[in-house]
Amino acid sequence: MDLLFEAEAKGVPATELIAQRREVFDTDDSVGEMTGYAVQAVEGVVADSDQIDAIITARLENWEFDRLPAVDRAILRLGTWELLYAPDVDVKVVLDEAVKLATALSTDDSPAFVNGVLDRIAVLAPQVRAATSGE
Repeated sequence: MDLLFEAEAKGVPATELIAQRREVFDTDDSVGEMTGYAVQAVEGVVADSDQIDAIITARLENWEFDRLPAVDRAILRLGTWELLYAPDVDVKVVLDEAVKLATALSTDDSPAFVNGVLDRIAVLAPQVRAATSGE
């Protein structure tokens, strides 16, 4: 979520930030290695960003996507990707983690808002997950 937020703030692709951190890690391991699930999720969000943003936008009620707090956009993008393209992550876990992030990092209204939007997106999860897994 941090990489997605930072990338939007800097106006660069999040995958570029991953590459930069990998270069720095070669000489400074305090940065943290860029591997594993976090990289997979960020790369997935970047690869499907237009579709993810469209899915989120279609499920907003009385809000415009660009007017959402940037933190909420990052949380919703990550949560949407996980709901639709990470079949090994339980839907309830995705919702719970997104609400925790919104509680810790965003406005007082954000946890309920994020939960509501992702709950509407979760309805799509079984069909999309089945289609992408080849079932």
